[in-house]
Amino acid sequence: MVNLKTTYMGLELANPIIVASSGLTNTIEKIKGLEVAGAGAVVLKSIFEEQINNEVSYLINKDPQNTYPEAEDYIRNYTRNNSIEQHLNLIKDAKEQTNIPIIASINCISSREWTSFAKDFEEAGADALELNLFVVPTSRNESSEDIEQLYINVLREVKSQVSIPVSVKIGFYFTNLISMAEKLMANGADAVTMFNRFYEPDIDIDKMEITASEVFSSSADIRRSLRWVGMVSAALPTLEIAASTGLHDGKAVIKQLLAGAQVAQLCSVIYIGGAQVIHGILKEIEEYMEKWNFESIEDFRGRLSYSKVGDPLLYERAQFMKYFSNRG
Repeated sequence: MVNLKTTYMGLELANPIIVASSGLTNTIEKIKGLEVAGAGAVVLKSIFEEQINNEVSYLINKDPQNTYPEAEDYIRNYTRNNSIEQHLNLIKDAKEQTNIPIIASINCISSREWTSFAKDFEEAGADALELNLFVVPTSRNESSEDIEQLYINVLREVKSQVSIPVSVKIGFYFTNLISMAEKLMANGADAVTMFNRFYEPDIDIDKMEITASEVFSSSADIRRSLRWVGMVSAALPTLEIAASTGLHDGKAVIKQLLAGAQVAQLCSVIYIGGAQVIHGILKEIEEYMEKWNFESIEDFRGRLSYSKVGDPLLYERAQFMKYFSNRG
């Protein structure tokens, strides 16, 4: 009998499947359903700093003639506190009514008051915290160092507020991703999630307007994370990695574990196929382990990371041209 148990940031999981922060994890009923379906843990839907700020601006601008400074302060505080209170209640309910690790999430772009809410999440019972960070550079005067420092500042401030483990969910838009991951680890990150899937714009040429592009990932999107999971896990073996994006079946999860991921975060595949897909993915992992006589996840984790494969160049982009040139 194979054993799918693993750990993530010191938390004990029944298996390496984590449901990513999304609308799938925004109610206690959904979270309980995911536990029944076999999820090893869940990341709650993020509190979005930008979203709350935009809601505040909308309410204030809705009737600017009748809005005065005291009213603006009231609207701002009420909207923010109401959103935070709902999130705290969700954490408390999830801890009381389920037996899986509950990871809170916050999407913030500043290291000001938003990071102080991390302490509230810990006190509500969250087992860990995931920082969902992404800054879109809009000014030519912003250097890459400035942007990277913003990530570090947020992480440092959060770590000063909490004692629970903290992971950072990042994108792949860094000149040196391994270096950035090392900086995050040096400043207290217990893990990184690779990668964030961003809502990106599209253009409707008939209506002459900006629209949203495809929200869900496809199985082909694993190419965006597999290389970097393999390389970062080899370069920084003490930094745990949650692989995300493009994981649509058990084979994809197995690939990420072989590359060195500690766990796998699922989202799009559950939206598309329902929570029951988790059972099928776990079955695929079990069958793979039985085929290779692996008794535990640790028996094969990282076996094909950058430092373990015979030819590490297979992980590098330069190998692409060599591969196709050899095929004539």
